[in-house]
Amino acid sequence: MSIIKTSSTLSLSDRLGSIKVRWGIGRTIYMKEPGLYALGEPDENSPVIVTANYKLTFDIVRSKLVGFNLYILVLDTKGVNVWCAAGKGTFGTDELITRLKATHLSEVVAHRTLILPQLGAVGVAAHEIKKQTGFKVVFGPVRAEDLSTFLINEMNATPEMRQVRFPLRDRFVLIPVELVGFVLPTLLLALFLTGLSIFHHNGLYFDAHEAKIILRNTVLAYVGGVAITPICLPWIPFRSFSAKGALVGIVLVMLISAIMTPWLLIMTAISSFIAMNFTGSSTYTSLSGVQKEMRLAVPLQLAALVMGIVWFMALRLIG
Repeated sequence: MSIIKTSSTLSLSDRLGSIKVRWGIGRTIYMKEPGLYALGEPDENSPVIVTANYKLTFDIVRSKLVGFNLYILVLDTKGVNVWCAAGKGTFGTDELITRLKATHLSEVVAHRTLILPQLGAVGVAAHEIKKQTGFKVVFGPVRAEDLSTFLINEMNATPEMRQVRFPLRDRFVLIPVELVGFVLPTLLLALFLTGLSIFHHNGLYFDAHEAKIILRNTVLAYVGGVAITPICLPWIPFRSFSAKGALVGIVLVMLISAIMTPWLLIMTAISSFIAMNFTGSSTYTSLSGVQKEMRLAVPLQLAALVMGIVWFMALRLIG
């Protein structure tokens, strides 16, 4: 069996990697080798913490356990964080059983207790783990920063540790990757609308002022979905992120006095679609909730965008 040594100290490379992945650079390949890791100098009585092989998750967990001697069992979640992987099934019962057998953990530790993140509970059948491996599953706190207190308190979680929160800090952290991910589609849409704007009922000509308005409005809708919605999330009515983003889009249209123009549909569609992406990044909804929202919202967003573009062209061609 192979036990890999690790440390709670993050290197400069780890920190730079964290910054890069927060901006969407190499995000899909930022993963850790699945297996059993030794933090400090653990022995047969040391705790075993289970986590995902998304390297950002692994680094956060180990950095919060300074001074502890324990094992970290890393599952193969295909480089996806615990919350999303649990919903997709990669942080799940089968993978945990497979990893327990592959690492021969029963020969490494004398106890039979595994500490799993609470956000991974949806993917793990604790009774099956017990039945097939003999290991008991204990769900730890929601946040990694509470792990040390949880361990010191003999694996007793306070009500606060069980509370799922999505504070401003967490919402800010998610913004950069969406900023990068949607900047090119936003600019391409602005370019497309600018190209359409040269068509007029009395000929073809380019209006620089109108091009500036098109760029301003598409970028404003982009900012509405990617930044304003997540920042103001708790104060925006509705539960679904797509509805929240749509409302932000409508407010922005009103602010630029474009409520009776095609931009009502275009900006609302853009803001709603981008904001909807935060649904899968938060704990506000389950995987089934995300899928249900997308099935309903995407056709409406697409219809609004198409109708807005048709309206946009009609005003030019009809005169």
